[in-house]
Amino acid sequence: MKYLSILAFVALFALTSCTGMGVQQGKKGQVGGVGGAAAGAIIGQAIGHNTEATLLGAAIGGLLGYIVGNEMDKYDLQELNHVYERGVSNRPSSWVNPDTRNQYTVTPQPAYTDPVRHRVCRKAEIDAVIDGKREKTYATACRDDYGRWQLQQ
Repeated sequence: MKYLSILAFVALFALTSCTGMGVQQGKKGQVGGVGGAAAGAIIGQAIGHNTEATLLGAAIGGLLGYIVGNEMDKYDLQELNHVYERGVSNRPSSWVNPDTRNQYTVTPQPAYTDPVRHRVCRKAEIDAVIDGKREKTYATACRDDYGRWQLQQ
């Protein structure tokens, strides 16, 4: 039982460490983590009938829920990266997230070289319908040292 308690603590620590992993990953991973932890705790209690099993179930469920919830955001970031990489300037590109049904239309601007950091950057206008609400924002991404697009804050 001590082994299960230690494992549960380590898993919970890993889960709480994951929730602060950056702006780009969004809140869906955190929501998935909370939902997964609740479901895991219920399953752990039903199987083990003790505190250790409940904690272990919550930790594993939370971690899995975070991973699944985070994937939804990764899909959108992958599509956005594709627009930055291959999108024609001033021509909108659209997609619908198959998991969330959120809709995005991104219009990239021409690439330019940042005069301070000397990196290739692109701005984009992002029109989104998230949970039925229309939102409009602007984002800038610049290539990192490995040639990958990184959103700027």
